[in-house]
This record gives sequence, structure tokens and C-alpha cells, in this order.
Amino acid sequence: MSLIRRELTGRNIVMPPVQYLQPSVFVNSPGIGIEAFYCQPGIQGAHEKGGVEGQIGWFRRNHLVPIPEVDSLDELNAMVDAWDEADDARRIGSRARTVGEHFATEQPLLAPLPTEPFETGRWFTPRVDRYAQVTVRMNKYSVPACMVGRQARVLLNASDLVVFDGRTEIARHERLMTKGSTRVDLDHYLEVLLRKPGALPGAKALEQARASGRFTPVHDAWWAAACKAHGDADGTRALIEVLMLHRHLPHDHVVAGLATALRAGALTADAVALEARKYNDTADGGADDTTADHQSLMSGDRARGEGEIPAVRSLTERQLRAHIPADTRPLPSVEKYDQLLASRRDTPNEGAAP
Repeated sequence: MSLIRRELTGRNIVMPPVQYLQPSVFVNSPGIGIEAFYCQPGIQGAHEKGGVEGQIGWFRRNHLVPIPEVDSLDELNAMVDAWDEADDARRIGSRARTVGEHFATEQPLLAPLPTEPFETGRWFTPRVDRYAQVTVRMNKYSVPACMVGRQARVLLNASDLVVFDGRTEIARHERLMTKGSTRVDLDHYLEVLLRKPGALPGAKALEQARASGRFTPVHDAWWAAACKAHGDADGTRALIEVLMLHRHLPHDHVVAGLATALRAGALTADAVALEARKYNDTADGGADDTTADHQSLMSGDRARGEGEIPAVRSLTERQLRAHIPADTRPLPSVEKYDQLLASRRDTPNEGAAP
């Protein structure tokens, strides 16, 4: 919407001749139950604006001064939510009721929430460059390597950025607040690194994964042991196969599987996958008997002592230890195959040398 020059009536509201207004204010406000209007000018409308700004200033001075130090926007948003909930017990001035009690009184008088969500983000349609990254507001964000050269749809919110391929979400990043920065996800490059394992040690994605805690010291220890046993290339490929397990299993379970496999000297991705799935099944409570069996196995490991290396449990051993119900089916019979013997020709020279 271009510049708007109009005069509103109804509450003796007179807008200045020229106002810069967002198009969404007028286009979407009926759908979300909001009426766009200005405060009454002069003394008549002084109370409409000052009260809101005064409480915002109180919140800023009491909670955001000095500026809190956080590692991410999610952590800051969680702190703001906690402060907001605690503010319900506060009394403004000498009022008899708290903020929460006043809101409980006014809540039945409020209009119901809209049935459809109101999107507050902004859409972009950048093209993925050769580094599997999209540029949004002078910052770069990674996407899966299979998207190179294609056009993606990006939704930029206040705290995060979501990338879509059509209607499918393919990437999600925390929004960068500084210009000229790059945020990459190691998972987006695993297929490429599987063909070129030598690029992993110096990759920027690996550096950011370490900084965020996704790539733990357990990963580093298992990686070093795998490279020592299989060589740098094969050991790195085994690590990349382990990193792909994070797409299907919880992060903590994969790390636990890595630690168990490292203690046992099992430096293959299959051994890590087996141990990680064991932890995953135990956490999900897939079966009561397997949970009890896992606890007995863990107690057996503790009984051996801390200095003794536990063995990696095989899938066959786990199935044998599980309480499988007895098989009541009859034993198989081969009597029906005897009729095939009658069709054979009795040759007198059968078995004789030619």
C-alpha cells in the first residue's frame, strides 16, 4: 500500500495528512479481530497510550537492564516468558488486586482468538547457491545439498528462519542478528562429505556443530579411534554414517551408543546403530520384558567393575534373553514331498559311470 491520505470519523479521530502504514494492518486486521485506529489526540486520549508504554518501560528497566547474557534467542524468549508469568503476582502502585487478578476479570470480556493463525513472518524466494546456502537479509543459511541451484521459499520470523521446498520444511535456523554472518548445519552436507571425507576436519559446519554442543567430545573420541583403526578416510566415513543416525534417533541416544561402542572397541557404524537403538527402545518403553532385561544387563555390567570393558550386546543375544512366548505350532512335516519321489524314473544304470 502506498502513502495513505484520509480522514477517519467515528471517535473524532483526525489522522495527519500523510501516514506510513503497513499494508497488513488494513488487509488482515478484520480476519484477526483487530480494528486499526489512532489514539484520540490531546488530553482526551492521553491515557490510552501512556499506560501501555509505561508498563513496557517498567519491564525493560527491571528485567533487561543490564542486558542479560544468553547463548540463543530461544533462551532469551524463555526468560521473558518466565518474567511475564511472575509479573502476574505484581501490584501496580497501591491497587488492591494484582496484574493477574485484573486480567482474570477482563478475560471473559475479550473477543475470542481467531480460528486461523496469523502469519507475522516475511516470505522470500532466494535461489540456493553452489555452497547449499540461501542469502536472506545479507546473511547466509544452509539447506540440504540436494537443493543446489533450485529456488526455495523462506519464511523469516523474528526469532527463526524456516526454509521450504514447496510445502515441505527442509531447514530451520535461529535468525542471525548481525549482517554478513553465516549459519550452517552439518547435517545438510553429510552426503557430500561421504564422497569427500577429507573436507570434514576443516569444515565450518563442524566448527559450528562443536560450538553448539551437537558434536560432542564423545564424537571426537570415537572418530579418533576409528581413524586409527581404519585409516583417516574410512574412519571419517564411518563417523559420517554415525552422524546420519541423528536424523532418525534422539541425539542423547546416539551419543550413548557411541560411548558404549567406544568402550567395547566396536568402531563401526553398525555397532553404534545397534547400541543407539537399544537405548532408544529402552527409553520408549517398547516392551516391559525388554526394559527389565536391559536393567539386568546394566546391573551385570556394573557387577563386572569399572575397569573391565563391557561387551557389545548382539541382536541375537537380546532376542534370546527376551521372554518370547512358547511356540505351540506343530512341527513341520515333509510327507507331502514323498509324492515327488514316485514320478522319478527308475533307471537301472543310475549311478553307474558312463
